[in-house]
Amino acid sequence: MRKYQSLKHKKSTKQTRRIKISSGLYIAPSFLGVLVFFVIPFLVVIYYSLVDNPISGNFVFLDNFKSIVRNAAFRQAVKNTFTFSAVSVPLAVILSLLLAIVLESKMPFRTQFRTFFLSPLMVPVASIVLIWQVLFHYNGAVNDVLTMFGGNKIDWLKSDYALVVVVLLFLWKNLGYNMILFMAALASIPRDILEVARLESATPLQTFFYIKVRYLSSTMLFVTIMSLINSFKVFREIYLLTDDYPYDTIYMLQHFMNNKFKSLDYQTLSAAAILMAIVMVVIISILFLAENRFGKDVEG
Repeated sequence: MRKYQSLKHKKSTKQTRRIKISSGLYIAPSFLGVLVFFVIPFLVVIYYSLVDNPISGNFVFLDNFKSIVRNAAFRQAVKNTFTFSAVSVPLAVILSLLLAIVLESKMPFRTQFRTFFLSPLMVPVASIVLIWQVLFHYNGAVNDVLTMFGGNKIDWLKSDYALVVVVLLFLWKNLGYNMILFMAALASIPRDILEVARLESATPLQTFFYIKVRYLSSTMLFVTIMSLINSFKVFREIYLLTDDYPYDTIYMLQHFMNNKFKSLDYQTLSAAAILMAIVMVVIISILFLAENRFGKDVEG
């Protein structure tokens, strides 16, 4: 009996070892990919941020970070980037949620309305930028409408209105994707809870704030994080609209980093990237903590 149990235990051990080895082989390509394309480059960036330059490699500790904080162009880029994110991200979340709620109701022309906001997902970025150039050029369609009503022409992309133009571009490009996510989340809310609320004579606003918002908390977190990440990637749209050196109000962190990359100032670029990464981690951690506290009663 003991011999049988010993053989059975050995067989089980061999099967377990074989499963672990085969699992490791399946995971190995993904692990190597993450290591080569994410972990090692990030460690290299940390190294570059702590030396005077990649060639001599003299250790300067935090001197690069002190220098970049005192850099006027960096401070301007940080100010513009966070102003843009502070305006565009809440608008992207709130407007897409409102659109999802409107489309959830049986309104006329619902299909056409949905298509209008989903069309940017199917159009290349260059084409979207071309549309915006036609609209907001000094001799573009928006100025033509302004002059028709007696207004003066505005050089939209070379004035304080440039940020408004970029925010509108960001919203039109991202509202459709966020709207789809919210529509899926709204469809997953248990119907029996909504029916109970209706029977208890709850108003639509009470149903929305006390039931729907709580069930949408995880989706709101995801949409906020994605919108925040996309707001930091708005450089390509601004670059296509205005080239390397845009108007002051739309000079973003990506412009600063791109210019440092062109001048081969890798240590300053690396220090800026690390500061940006730290701020992003802090913001996303706060969002996770807020969602965990707000939505835990729904999950329970």
